[in-house]
Amino acid sequence: MKCKECDANISPPKDSMEGEIITCTDCGASFELVKGSTGFELKPAQTVGEDWGQ
Repeated sequence: MKCKECDANISPPKDSMEGEIITCTDCGASFELVKGSTGFELKPAQTVGEDWGQ
């Protein structure tokens, strides 16, 4: 798999499951594993910001 941010190779562990978050070791971008037609695909992970109760 290729990182969608920096084009580095990302190799998820063999025991990965759908919904797991994978981080690129080169640029630090986070991706969620989703099932595709040919196996897993990378989807940008949702980032949740701080909620200061405002």
